[in-house]
Amino acid sequence: MNELHEQILAGERIHGEDLLRLEREADLHTLGFLANSVRRRLHPEPVVTYVIDRNINYTDICVSACKFCAFFKAPDDPAGSVLSREELLAKIRETQELGGTQILLQGGLHPELDLAYYEDMLRAMKATGIHIHGFSPPEIHHFAGISGLSVHAVLERLMAAGLDSIPGGGAEILSNRVRRELAPRKCDADQWIAVMEEAHGLGLRTTATMMFGHIETVAERLEHLQRVRDLQDRTGGFTAFIPWPFQPDHTPLAAARPIDKTSAVTYLRMLALSRIFLDNVANVQASWVTQGPKIAQVSLFFGANDFGSTMIEENVVAAAGVHFRLSEAEIRSLVTDAGFQPRQRLMDYTLV
Repeated sequence: MNELHEQILAGERIHGEDLLRLEREADLHTLGFLANSVRRRLHPEPVVTYVIDRNINYTDICVSACKFCAFFKAPDDPAGSVLSREELLAKIRETQELGGTQILLQGGLHPELDLAYYEDMLRAMKATGIHIHGFSPPEIHHFAGISGLSVHAVLERLMAAGLDSIPGGGAEILSNRVRRELAPRKCDADQWIAVMEEAHGLGLRTTATMMFGHIETVAERLEHLQRVRDLQDRTGGFTAFIPWPFQPDHTPLAAARPIDKTSAVTYLRMLALSRIFLDNVANVQASWVTQGPKIAQVSLFFGANDFGSTMIEENVVAAAGVHFRLSEAEIRSLVTDAGFQPRQRLMDYTLV
């Protein structure tokens, strides 16, 4: 085990069997120490970044009906809605007035909205000058299906309309066994990777995410990390990795079987393992929105170098009963109190 520790401290790449061994044998403090060493090698400056943005969900109507989602409404549910153009633009104006630089735009897989609808929406948004960090691989794959176009063609049209970058949503666990059980109507793991590879090939930068702590095995978590690392080796298109634990409250999955919330210790272990293994992804983000501010502070010593977003608005995690909120001033104070310098950034990690 000491030899593996020395390999990590020397900046050498570890492999899948090494990660499984760390997961089995390393204690929390050792994982934190190793992940922090990787973080400090990649980011020797004592800086923690954050972005001022807002999550806007243009619709909650979705045909996917993922078992882990507390936010979606079925197409025939009268409570389902689509955000009006006026509401959308008002949210953007408010975000800009608060110093926001981007919108994280995501929604359900709506069965009736066509590609032209999304193009018109992007053009209206782009007229405000905001950076559009929009959609996700499942949405892009869905748009291709409803339009009869290739993923490549859909991405080209969305980019022409104003799409600037793509969030890593809809990844959950990149294992087809897990996806068949939890979200059989959504793109599979191979299709998720394919969308991201097409996006990177067109020059779009994206993030990658992982939602863990539900039905997946440790080996499937490793499969997820391996797929992300392999794609990053090929394209270099991921700007950051964001792991967070499943929030079970009000979800169909938790209604069907007992699932405990992931502990802070398990979250910190997974965060550290991600930082150690993803040696080619520059940034790892803390998840204060699921873990709260204090564990997010601790995350800065378990591999995270980014505090994420101010999230002026967030609906999906809130639907699962998690309601942490932080202002920019609070984020800056938390980062400073942890011994780092807070710096606002853009999506590509350019400092403001």
